[in-house]
Amino acid sequence: DIFAHAIRAHPFAAAPILRARAPRDLGTMDSKEAQGQIAQMISFIAAEAADKANEIQKKGEEEFSIEVHRLITEQKEKVRQGYEKKVKQIETKYAIARSMAINKQRLEKIKARQEVMHKIENDARAKLVSEAQAPAFVTKLIVQGLLMLLEDRVTVKCRQSDVALVKGCLAGAQDEYSKLIKKETGAEKKCVLVIDTEFLPPAPVSGKEGASCLGGVLLHCQAGKISIDNTVDVRLRLVMEQAKPAIRGLLFPAA
Repeated sequence: DIFAHAIRAHPFAAAPILRARAPRDLGTMDSKEAQGQIAQMISFIAAEAADKANEIQKKGEEEFSIEVHRLITEQKEKVRQGYEKKVKQIETKYAIARSMAINKQRLEKIKARQEVMHKIENDARAKLVSEAQAPAFVTKLIVQGLLMLLEDRVTVKCRQSDVALVKGCLAGAQDEYSKLIKKETGAEKKCVLVIDTEFLPPAPVSGKEGASCLGGVLLHCQAGKISIDNTVDVRLRLVMEQAKPAIRGLLFPAA
């Protein structure tokens, strides 16, 4: 009927109508019919409530599922980022440790090479100490200096202990110098050599600090403005510097 249709369409809005019509309707219908009508309304309302509850529950479950998925995704991303961060930290530490190990090894290798080169220089130094006392060796040092200066008067400085040795080489050095100039240029050229009144440092003494000289000569002219250092110390340093690549190639071929 119309009343039942109104209840189905608007169950909650029909409640006041039910209350208003109930006394008059119940007076005209028997008890069973009234009970049936009430039961029908109760059943309808319960069904609507159940549907509404199901809808709310379903929506809640969907929202719960979405939230759980969001939280899981968020936590996964945090875990992934944390893992990547730790991996980068480990890689950085490894790279630093590897670089330090390589640098340490390189420094140790350089130190070992330097020790070997220093030993070679010391061995050569020891041999040159006796060589520096040979008149022929000293004469060659003087002649080499004269050929670089090409002056008419040159002063020769030596160690105080080598004065006699150097004096004995001056005449031979002058003759050798003149012969070489004559041979190469055809010109006659002589050079006056004198011994300097100042001396080079003395020979090195083990355990004693200070300047020292293995021997050789220092030639200068023009009041000391031009000089040629032909001491054994300077020549040894020069030769060691020039010969380093060859020596390293012989001693460290795989390096």
